[in-house]
Amino acid sequence: MLTRSLFVRLDARPGREDEVAAFLARGLALAREEAATPVWFALRLGPSTFGVFDAFHDEAGRQGHLQGPIAAALMANAPELLASPPSIEPMDVLGSKVEP
Repeated sequence: MLTRSLFVRLDARPGREDEVAAFLARGLALAREEAATPVWFALRLGPSTFGVFDAFHDEAGRQGHLQGPIAAALMANAPELLASPPSIEPMDVLGSKVEP
C-alpha cells in the first residue's frame, strides 16, 4: 500500500519553461530505475509552473528518493532553470487507486 508521497512545485525562470518541461520528461527514465518509487508524475500546472508528484510504500522509499539521482539533478539544475528554490511538500497518502 502507498503510504507516503511528495509534491514538488517548480516555477520556471522566464524563458526557461521549455527547458524545465524537457528536464522533467527526462526524469521519467530515472524514476523508472527507482524500485522504491512506484508512482511518479511530472506535471505542468500552468505556463511556467510545474510539479512532480510521487508516492512510496514507506518512509524509507521516500527518503531514498529524496537522496537519489532525480533529486540531485533537480538541485544541481535549479539555480539555472527555476525562479525560486523547489517547494518540496511531504504528504501522507490516505487512499490511492493506480491502474496500468
